[in-house]
Amino acid sequence: MLSLEAFQAGLSWLTILRKRDGFRSAFAGFDPSTVAAFDERDRERLMSDAGIVRNRAKIDTTIGNAAATLEVAATEGSFRAYLDRLVPGPPKPLPPDSEPGSLPATTAVSDALSKDLKRRGFRFVGSTIVYSFMQAVGLVDDHLPGCFRYRG
Repeated sequence: MLSLEAFQAGLSWLTILRKRDGFRSAFAGFDPSTVAAFDERDRERLMSDAGIVRNRAKIDTTIGNAAATLEVAATEGSFRAYLDRLVPGPPKPLPPDSEPGSLPATTAVSDALSKDLKRRGFRFVGSTIVYSFMQAVGLVDDHLPGCFRYRG
């Protein structure tokens, strides 16, 4: 999900969602061990793959972030254990009077996680991307009242 969030930067989510299967195929199901081992031939293959967003910086970032993910897993036990340590949980629902304009793009937690990810060598992990990642993987509950997913 973090890779898809990085690819989405500057684009619409619909573009990424339409290419999601292409991304999974092109990046070997986002298996960090496999992706971290991609070489220049793989980069060229990805740059010619119309099933994904062909952006050299984002492709290189995905490969580098896969290697950084392996390092985090080696030091923290798993990437999930790392997130559990840095992101307090479980996520709390929004107050019943929340409105679309009141949703944050970043939080103190996404700021801290972004900073730590960057320190560990991750790229394309600004606080807004990290917050969106946190939403996508269920670390944040931003469902508004009226949404069928709202748990207030």
